[in-house]
Amino acid sequence: MSALSITRKWRRLDEPGLEVLHMQPDTDGILVLSSVVHAGAEAFGLSYLWQLDRDWRTHRLELHLASPTVETLLVERGDDGWRVNGQPRPDLAECDEIDLSATPFCNTLAMRRLQGSGEWTTLYVDLPSLQLLPSRQRYTALGKNRWRYTDLGIAKGFEADLNVDDDLLVVDYEGLFETLNGTQT
Repeated sequence: MSALSITRKWRRLDEPGLEVLHMQPDTDGILVLSSVVHAGAEAFGLSYLWQLDRDWRTHRLELHLASPTVETLLVERGDDGWRVNGQPRPDLAECDEIDLSATPFCNTLAMRRLQGSGEWTTLYVDLPSLQLLPSRQRYTALGKNRWRYTDLGIAKGFEADLNVDDDLLVVDYEGLFETLNGTQT
């Protein structure tokens, strides 16, 4: 990512929904603040603050979910592994990174960290249930700005092609998301 701030708007394609994400560099890495409105069958509102280090690794993810009650979830990476709401979660030790089901932003983390085709295990956060599970994924580089995502875990067999921009932010995610427009400042 350049030293610029980026705003991205994604529209859901499978159900009514919208996300407005703002990303900016900070002293420790990258700060991402986003709001998601999912107006599908299981409607919810979500805001999240995602703190990444300079290597695009999650340091901290704070979620605020309204569906229909308000819930907060805090996921942190520490020297001793993942902590959820302050509690150690050794069952998530194999997870390389977080995959938040309601946003295509998670794909950027995978593509940046894998730096080419590869597999990894994510800490999958299902919304709106907030269930946390390890899930295996594969990313296949198809060209400069094209990737194929294959789920090998939670949604085993699901596959979709992704088109991304030069910052590896999703432009369109086959059948699920498309960018409305983006700005850099």
